[in-house]
Amino acid sequence: MIREPLTMIACPDIAGQVRGKGFPTAELERRLERGVGWVPTNMQITAFDVIPDTPYGPRGDLLLLADRDTEVRVDFADGSPVEHFFLGRIRHTDGSPWACCLRTLLDDALGRLRATTGFDLLVAFEHEFHMVGGDRWTGTAYSLDGFRAHQAFGETLAAALRAGGLAMDSFLREFGRDQYEVTVAPRLGLRAADDSVVLRQLTRATARRLAQQVSFSPMRTPDGVGNGVHLHMSFVDAEGRPRTHDPAGPGGLAPAAGAFVAGVLRHLPAYTALTAAGIVSYARLTPNRWSAAYNNLGLRDREAAVRICPVDERPGADPAGQFNIEFRAADATASPHLQLAAIVLAGLRGIADGLAVPTPTHEDLTALDAATLALRGIRALPGSLEAALDAFAGDATVRGFFPAELVDIYLRHKRGEVAVMAGKPADELCRAYERVY
Repeated sequence: MIREPLTMIACPDIAGQVRGKGFPTAELERRLERGVGWVPTNMQITAFDVIPDTPYGPRGDLLLLADRDTEVRVDFADGSPVEHFFLGRIRHTDGSPWACCLRTLLDDALGRLRATTGFDLLVAFEHEFHMVGGDRWTGTAYSLDGFRAHQAFGETLAAALRAGGLAMDSFLREFGRDQYEVTVAPRLGLRAADDSVVLRQLTRATARRLAQQVSFSPMRTPDGVGNGVHLHMSFVDAEGRPRTHDPAGPGGLAPAAGAFVAGVLRHLPAYTALTAAGIVSYARLTPNRWSAAYNNLGLRDREAAVRICPVDERPGADPAGQFNIEFRAADATASPHLQLAAIVLAGLRGIADGLAVPTPTHEDLTALDAATLALRGIRALPGSLEAALDAFAGDATVRGFFPAELVDIYLRHKRGEVAVMAGKPADELCRAYERVY
């Protein structure tokens, strides 16, 4: 059978999906110069392929222009089509940036961080996912048997990631049923978010080649173990030297990093809808799930919204080079670019306001009364996507972090998703999100 190779230019969207257009690879150079046509309403396609209330309708035209250094080309050497795509930026037809391009939003936020502090952000996205219809064994969490059950998958994925320009750091059988985790090496800001997109796509591509299915959905069953996306972050200066750690600082945080964390936590309840963007996300963001339920800082606490991670304390180890913070109130229903942009912009506000580092929590916060929590500046995260969207819409400071056009379409988009799924029982919602993500 004859076949002509195709290539795609794609962009991440607010549904956590990757959409774009393909074209014959023979036209690659022309397309890299001219891009492909795009329309504003494409950003309003929900994860369930429904277009809710949109201010654009059928009107308007945009360009989707590839960033040459985002090229991914992976040949699985099995006779299947080569995975070949670029990530791009959405522009107006005159070349000016579109306010709702998420990659541009993140790039601008990181530029502000650099201008304000002199630092760049080194980031690694850690992903949990499950095998759909997998081994379903019990007693295999973190085990060699559990690893062995999908070792061929892990090895194929490692090769695909390396071919796509990513370096796998770890692959393991996680705690949940048929649940696995994959991490890659950290990269500077925008590239780290791009890597998150590529990792998810190559994980799905690997599964397809092996006649398997994976899902990054935050909850596969209402009472199950959830899949999170954890963002490990640290500051580096222009020479690449670590700038997050200060052994004399609270929790080991340097002043700028501490103020950044304080801003991230102060505003988190109002932007949770951007980091955990699915209806089922909020079954995961509850106490006692090794997730996050409050806007708290924890020292090596995996139920804190932001965790100060451990370092190798043996003689001769360099704590500054290892020291990082982990944001845990996120999952794969959201765009990694929007997640990271929200975190950076909230952190910048903390730096601008000179916020003090919150005192790390060491106890079960559900055991504390409301007055004690309020005195310590700790608030519960929203309990549903609807509540999270209301919190976002009602906080003028957080809305002001983003272009007004993006705020408008985000609220329309997500409220439309809630309306489409209204009335469905929890198990049906979980199945729907499992299929999509």
